[in-house]
Amino acid sequence: MILLNKSEYYRILLPLKQVKINHLFAKAVLLGHVSGKVYVDQTMNPTSFYICHPYGMSLLFGSTRNEEFNLWLLGYALNNLKTRDSYEWLQAYPETWNLKMNKLLKKYLIKSEDADYLTDEHGIEVNVRVNFKFNKTTFLNLKDKYPPDAVIPIRTTDKIFDNIKGSVIPGRFWDNAGDFIKRAVAFSVLEGDKVAATAFSAFVIGSQLEIGIETTEGFRGKGYATAACSALIDYCLEFDLEPVWGCKLGNTASYLLAQKLGFEPVIYWPFYRLNY
Repeated sequence: MILLNKSEYYRILLPLKQVKINHLFAKAVLLGHVSGKVYVDQTMNPTSFYICHPYGMSLLFGSTRNEEFNLWLLGYALNNLKTRDSYEWLQAYPETWNLKMNKLLKKYLIKSEDADYLTDEHGIEVNVRVNFKFNKTTFLNLKDKYPPDAVIPIRTTDKIFDNIKGSVIPGRFWDNAGDFIKRAVAFSVLEGDKVAATAFSAFVIGSQLEIGIETTEGFRGKGYATAACSALIDYCLEFDLEPVWGCKLGNTASYLLAQKLGFEPVIYWPFYRLNY
C-alpha cells in the first residue's frame, strides 16, 4: 500500500466531501494543520483512503473493492508489522465499509461491553462514536441557569499550553504551541498555578470548530469543564463559528456534558479500537 506524499494530499479533499460523519480530524491532516499519515491504493487516481491523525484517530473511506488495499487493511488493523505502538481509534464510512470490516475482521471483533474478556492481542474492540449537533437556543437557555461568575476562564496562552496535563490536550492535536496560538483558541480555568480545565479547538476548518476538553484529575466535579466550554462556545458565537462535539458513547462525562451545553446527539457510528 502507498503512503502518500504530503504534496499529493490535495487529491483526497474532493473524495473526503462524500464522508457524512464528523471528519474534521482527517481534514486537518490533509490541510497540513497537523502532521499525520495518509495511505491510498494508488497515487494518481486513488479510490481507497486511510487517514491517520497523530492523536490516534483514523478514517477509512472510499471503495471497498480493492482487494490489495483490503489485505493491507487487515494486516494494519492487526498490527502484524508492529508499525503501531499505541491504540488507534478507527471510523469507517460509508456503512458498506463497516460491513466489510465485519467480514475481514469477524473473528477479531468484540463488543465493548465484552472487552474485559478480550484475551487475543489482535482483538479489536467495537465501540460507538456519537456526533452531536449544536442547538444555540438550548445552549443560551441552559447557560442562564449557571451560577453567575462562579468560575471565570481565561484565554489559554502558550505558557499554559505547555502546562496542560492529561490525554485530551492541545499538545496531542497541534504540532507545537506556535501552531496552536496561530490557528486555534482555548480557554482555561486555573486554580492557583494549576491548570484545572481547558476547552480548546482541536480542529478549526472553515466555519467549524471542534471542541476538545480536559479536566485535570483532582479538579473534576467542580463545574470547571462547563465553564471553560461555555467560554469557548461564546467565542464561536461571537465569530460565527459552528461548535462541533463528538465523543465515544462510553465516555459518559463527555456525553452528558455535551447535552448540558446544548449539543444534541444525531449520529451513532461504529468506532473500532485497534490494538498494538
